[in-house]
Amino acid sequence: MKKVLVLGATSAIAQATVRLLAARGASLYLVGRNVENLDAVAKDAATRGAAKVESKALDLNDFSAHEALVDGAFQALGGLDGVVLAHGVLGDQAEAQRSWAATETVLRTNFLSAVSLLTALANRFEAQKAGTLVVISSVAGDRGRQSNYVYGASKGALNVFLQGLRNRLAKSNVAVVTVKPGFVDTPMTAHIPKNKLFASPEKVARGLLSAADGRKNEVYVPGIWALIMLIIKSIPESVFKKLKL
Repeated sequence: MKKVLVLGATSAIAQATVRLLAARGASLYLVGRNVENLDAVAKDAATRGAAKVESKALDLNDFSAHEALVDGAFQALGGLDGVVLAHGVLGDQAEAQRSWAATETVLRTNFLSAVSLLTALANRFEAQKAGTLVVISSVAGDRGRQSNYVYGASKGALNVFLQGLRNRLAKSNVAVVTVKPGFVDTPMTAHIPKNKLFASPEKVARGLLSAADGRKNEVYVPGIWALIMLIIKSIPESVFKKLKL
């Protein structure tokens, strides 16, 4: 990927990915909500060797701005051959259980906004018959657990959407890469006690770019999560519903 749109560019995983892309000499169009943080990421990318860096501050939950955003990114970089979608929120499961508004925020941010963005991008990539769409999902989408089923539902729905999109775009030489991290040590998980299963944003970013380079379909990062989730998915529902997970 040489001309890359990064959505949610101020997230920890996105920042680590931007640093790697910049070191490769990629041209970058960075989108995030916080102006100061976005400027810092853009300046850092420029110093690390990015061929070009453009940025735009935008709340990606503003669906009405998505088409113009995609058009602007294509114009600014003279085309796109890659997208990294890292926009999302963890949410608060306890609050979501009490409040539909809290649930809607998670679903709107993690699923609906991603669908809106990917619809616009997929149409452009399909027309040019080239490109790579990389979307950060989560292992939480593989099976609903009482501790985070609202977040998991948003990612599970996203995974199914990406499967269909991948099927649609395969004939147009467009790769759709679903990246499923496990626990990642980021500000979003600062409140969660850490253990050996937590990966650094840098490790996830390396796995993400490796998957993009290889035009993979779905990848677990780190790879151990493929085995962990295989075991979790194989537990019978009659047993699983009694577990505290």
